[in-house]
Amino acid sequence: MKFLDQAKIYIKAGDGGNGCVGFRREKFIEFGGPDGGDGGDGGDLIFEAARNLNTLIDFRYHQHFKAERGENGMGKNCTGKDGADLVIKVPVGTEILSEDREEVLADLSKDGDRITLLRGGNGGFGNAHFQGPANQAPDYANPGQIAPEAWVWLRLKLIADVGLVGLPNAGKSTFLATVTRARPKIADYPFTTLHPNLGVAKVGELEFVIADIPGLIEGAHEGAGLGDRFLGHIERCAVLLHLIDGTEEDVAAAYKTVRGELKAYGGGLARKKEIVALNKVDALTEEMREEKRAALAKASRKKPILLSGVSGEGRDEMLRALAKIVEKARDPMAQDDEDEIDEDAGDGSWRP
Repeated sequence: MKFLDQAKIYIKAGDGGNGCVGFRREKFIEFGGPDGGDGGDGGDLIFEAARNLNTLIDFRYHQHFKAERGENGMGKNCTGKDGADLVIKVPVGTEILSEDREEVLADLSKDGDRITLLRGGNGGFGNAHFQGPANQAPDYANPGQIAPEAWVWLRLKLIADVGLVGLPNAGKSTFLATVTRARPKIADYPFTTLHPNLGVAKVGELEFVIADIPGLIEGAHEGAGLGDRFLGHIERCAVLLHLIDGTEEDVAAAYKTVRGELKAYGGGLARKKEIVALNKVDALTEEMREEKRAALAKASRKKPILLSGVSGEGRDEMLRALAKIVEKARDPMAQDDEDEIDEDAGDGSWRP
């Protein structure tokens, strides 16, 4: 299935039905009079989050959505039938944005979340509604109300507990394939990952979702490489796992490059809990390991975990560290452990 995380669609609620102009004409009935019924109300346009969906690909081929119009009123005081509501199902984690993308109209972050984005138009009054002492035979009726319409953007932000970040070829996909049953594309060239991948890891009885996004390079927030559009998929994560390629000449610079892009993007990513890992240590000598771990610790102000997706070194320690933070995020009342990994210091300036 092709992954699509943004789509622009046209939506319109149902117009109200017109009121009817009618008069009673029956044999052997002495008095007539108006009997035009009211028009039916138009259908509402509703968005609903469904957990069985994980992409917006359907909206590439179906981009116009209109709720049903209310039926017109009829004679004998018959009211028109109301139009049926139109329910548009989207993946859990979908944001609905205005056409200019400046306003978030709705955020459907839980399975079953529903929002009525556009209300259907009211049905018009028939001429029987206007009958009174001063007007015994009104010959007019109201038209149905025109329903609102709009162009909106749908933006999917995946629901994951752990987000993998790092430069291209940092080993993110290999780590995901090692600790979960996900099978992302793995190759020895940059930007192998072209769209986010999800996998479910398990530590004891705790299961949590890991999201692997395409690698970041310097200038990603300005559109360099694949840009930063996929960072939205880790905005909801409890913790970021920052992987640094141990074969890089300057691991400190690699760390600072990605942190700079997270800060430039915003969205609270720079303030999230972060675990730093020196990856691909199976390719390093003991002397190089210590040298690069010291350099990375100085740059990140954290104690890096030595990790290898190929040999499995550090994998269990990493999963336990991630599980601890995820479990605490799911239970905010839990107390902090003394040995919890230090939070980021220095570059987590407050943002509105």
